[in-house]
Amino acid sequence: MDEQHFNELVTSIKQAGQFLRGENKPSRTFFFDKPDVKMIREKTGLSQMQFAYLIGVKVKTLQNWEQKLRQPTGTAATLLTIVAREPEVALRALQSV
Repeated sequence: MDEQHFNELVTSIKQAGQFLRGENKPSRTFFFDKPDVKMIREKTGLSQMQFAYLIGVKVKTLQNWEQKLRQPTGTAATLLTIVAREPEVALRALQSV
C-alpha cells in the first residue's frame, strides 16, 4: 500500500471513531421504507394462510408483520420487496417451486 492510500485509511479510521463517540455526524443518512406487508399481500389476492405458505413463514409471523408488531428482515424483507414490485412475476415463480 502506498503512503497516500495509507494516510486516507488512517483518516477514515479517525473519522469513524469520531462518529462512534458522537463528535461528528455522518456525511449522509439513508432511510428505507418499511414494507407494508398487508398491502403487499392484498395486492396478490391471497389469504394470510396462502401468502404465508407461499413465502415460507408461519401465519402468526405474517400477522405480526401486518399488525406492525414486528418487521420482516433479511431474506423475508427482500422477498416482500420483490412481491411488492412485481407481484405477478413473483407469484408465478414461487408457485412453481
